[in-house]
Amino acid sequence: MKRVGKPVFFIVAAVILFLTYTSIFGIHVQNGDNTVTYIKGAGDIRWGIDIRGGVEATFTPDMDTKATKEQIDSAEATIALRLVGNNITDYELYKDYDNDRIIVRFPWKNDEKDFNPEEAINELAATALLTFREGAEYETTETGSDGSIVYRTPTGTTAENIILQGDDIVNASPVVYQDPETNQVEYLVSLEFSDEATQKFAEATEELVGKTISIWMDDVMISAPVVNEAITDGKCTIEGNFTASSASDLANKIRAGALPFKLKTTNFSTISPSLGESSLSAMTLAGIIAFALVAVFMILVYRLPGFVAVIALLGQVAVSFIAISGYLPFVNSFTMTLPGIAGIILSIGMGVDANIITATRIKEELWAGKTLDGAIVKGDENSFWAIFDGNITTIIVSLILMGVFGPSNILSMLFGPSTTGSIYSFGYTLLVGNIGNFVMGVGASRLMTKSLSSFKGLRNKWLYGGPAA
Repeated sequence: MKRVGKPVFFIVAAVILFLTYTSIFGIHVQNGDNTVTYIKGAGDIRWGIDIRGGVEATFTPDMDTKATKEQIDSAEATIALRLVGNNITDYELYKDYDNDRIIVRFPWKNDEKDFNPEEAINELAATALLTFREGAEYETTETGSDGSIVYRTPTGTTAENIILQGDDIVNASPVVYQDPETNQVEYLVSLEFSDEATQKFAEATEELVGKTISIWMDDVMISAPVVNEAITDGKCTIEGNFTASSASDLANKIRAGALPFKLKTTNFSTISPSLGESSLSAMTLAGIIAFALVAVFMILVYRLPGFVAVIALLGQVAVSFIAISGYLPFVNSFTMTLPGIAGIILSIGMGVDANIITATRIKEELWAGKTLDGAIVKGDENSFWAIFDGNITTIIVSLILMGVFGPSNILSMLFGPSTTGSIYSFGYTLLVGNIGNFVMGVGASRLMTKSLSSFKGLRNKWLYGGPAA
C-alpha cells in the first residue's frame, strides 16, 4: 500500500470540523445594530410550511372568458413579486393553464403573530399597480432571496412624477438581438404602448435623454433603464445584462400591471405552525441523541476505523446543511420540510452502513492473517462496490422523486402542475446526503484511516478490529 502522509489526517479532519461548525452556526458579525452574515448556518435554513405553518390558496381570474397563457404567466409574476415584497421568499407557486388557476403555498412570516389566512391571501390577490416614473429615487433597500438588492418606496421626484401606468402597456415581451458585426447575442425586453401613452412617453423621453425612467410594481422598483434617445413611435426596448430567463421574468412583471382582470380566491386552507415546530424540536433532539449513540457504538465496536467514521459522518452532515442553508453564496437556500429532514437522517444511516462495511472488511482481512497495510487495501477494495451499488440505486430513486414530484414534473402533461414539494424536498436531501456519503464516507474516511496507519503507535492490528499484537 502506498502510504498516505501523516499530516493528511489532521488536514482532512480540520476541514471537516470547520465545515461542520460553520454549516451549523454560520459566521455572523455584529456591526452596530445590524448583523452581517458572511456564511449562513442551520439557523438560516428556510423552513417549509409543514414546519412553520402557512397558507395554501387557489387563485383564478375574475372574468367570464378563458385567460390566455400570457395572462396566467403575468398573474403568477404579480403574486411572486408580492410574496417577495412581503419578505416571504420560501413559497411554492404553480400554474394550471388548462383550468385557469394558480396554486400558491406560502409559510407564515417569521414575525407573524396573528395567523389570519384571509388577510394574507388578500395581500396577494389585490390588483398590482405598475408605474413608469422619472428618476430612480428610493427610500429603503432590502436583500432579496437571491442575494440581490430590492429597492422599495419611491421618493422625491420619482414619487411625484408618474409617466405611465400599467394600463398604458399594450404588450411586453422578451426579444433576442444579435449584433451583425460581433454576432454577440443580447436579451432585451420589448414594450409597446397604447396610442395615448405613445404621446406621453414621447414627451417624457425627449426631456429625459441620458436620464433614468424607473419601473415600479407597487412600491418595489423592478428596473431602472436609462433613456438613450427620444422614443416617439410607441415602441421601445429595455437593455441590460439580461439572461433569457431574467428578460422573460421582467416582461411578465410588466405585463402583470396591465392585467384586464383581478384575481379571486376559489379555496384556501391553513396549516398550523405548532405541529411542525414541535415535530422539528423532537426530530432535532432525536437526531442528536441518535448520532451520539451511533458514535459510541462505532468507536466501541470498530475502534480506530469507528473513530474515523464519526468524523466522516460529521462531514456528511455538514454537506447536507451546506446544500440547504444557502452556505455557498452562488447556491440559493432550499426550503426545508419534515420529509426533507427524514431524507437527511436516512442518508446518514447509509453513511453509517458504508463505514461499517469497510471496517468489517478490514477486520476480516486482519483475522485472515493479512498485514495491516494489506488488510486496509483489500478491505477498501472489497467494500467499495457494495457501497457503490447501495448508494447509486438510492441516488437514482432520489432523481426519480425529484423529477416526478418537482415543481414542473414529468406528469404535468397528464395531471397539471403538482403541489408535492415535500416529496421533492425528501428526494433532494436524500440525493445530497448520498453524494456527501461518497465524498466523506468513502473518500475522506479512507484517507484518514490510511494516514493514521502511518503512525507507529497506531499500527497495532487490535485498533482496527484484528487480533491483539
